[in-house]
Amino acid sequence: MPHGAAHQRAAKALREAFAALRPHARVEVVDTLQHCTAWFRAYYNSYLIPLTIWPGLWRWIEKRQHQSESTSPGWIYRRGAQPLFRYLREFAPDVVIATEVGTCEFAALYKRQSHANFLLVGLELMDFNRAWIQPEVDLFLATHSDLAAELVAEGASAANVVTTGQPIDPAFASLPERRIAREKLGIKQDALQLLVLFGGTGHGHPERILAELAKVHHSHEIVMVTGRNQRLEERLRQSYGSLPHMRVLGWVDNIQDWMVASDLMISKPGGGTLNEGFACGLPMLAFDPLPGNEERTCRWIEKWGAGIWIRRPEDLAPRIQSLLANPALLRALRHQAGSLARPYAARDGALATLEFLSRKAQPPPTP
Repeated sequence: MPHGAAHQRAAKALREAFAALRPHARVEVVDTLQHCTAWFRAYYNSYLIPLTIWPGLWRWIEKRQHQSESTSPGWIYRRGAQPLFRYLREFAPDVVIATEVGTCEFAALYKRQSHANFLLVGLELMDFNRAWIQPEVDLFLATHSDLAAELVAEGASAANVVTTGQPIDPAFASLPERRIAREKLGIKQDALQLLVLFGGTGHGHPERILAELAKVHHSHEIVMVTGRNQRLEERLRQSYGSLPHMRVLGWVDNIQDWMVASDLMISKPGGGTLNEGFACGLPMLAFDPLPGNEERTCRWIEKWGAGIWIRRPEDLAPRIQSLLANPALLRALRHQAGSLARPYAARDGALATLEFLSRKAQPPPTP
């Protein structure tokens, strides 16, 4: 379900990995929400109302969901997902991989009701929730060993939890050298390059970020990537596009080049963006997280030493200044981010799934 581009990007990366490992297999990426009733789609997307109008209320709701065994009442899922259940019955999959907790609950519910025998895999993308722990889930693929430990602590069998990393685009497994990336993108080799991202849908507060970056007393260049938000791209081009140290881009297909060429990334702490940054050795200054899961991600970032959580806008410029005044600290952040890289996570996740499926298909040993 599309609660962010990371789930779709991870699913597509897995599809490519399965296609390479099993060329004749039929692999489909399905937006489960589009296979649900119209009223359920409206219900599911209603989280945007408190998130936009009253973030504190959404933080409370999300915390309750995080600690509950289900993210919504079962009867709502049963009624809203009837078209999805018909699709699953017709498709008759051997494996279902859920990249989002609600999708996992749907698949588990269908498997329970229909007594289907498909392998159900939960792909936890830095969004741990107790509702992942469904008895019908056969295998969990975890982003990090700390998140795998959370799954086990909440009741998942340790034998069925594999830490593979978050699936990302195969392009991150064959990165250019930093010098070559800078030449290609027209970035000076000695320039401090700041990469500001607003996610696939382009949400954020660019004026607030730029106001703080203007206080940085060090020569720097800024690239802002607005994703698919064309209005934001046009607004930023009109306001800042003429500045010599500023570039405004919309959707880019070579984000890995920009990450390799940059020194720091300023972004909302989405799991996909974070792990792509790890693959490039690029630390994150996590800015303006959404209440709930993204705030928990910020705590992981700081625990792993791969970035800094900017809790207040006015802290952004001082943090950057302190990193510039202490190059050893910046190198340590970059090194730690690179140590968390899992560029082959999609392949590893596909292999773990196929191996588990093979074991499941084997007959039990003779007494």
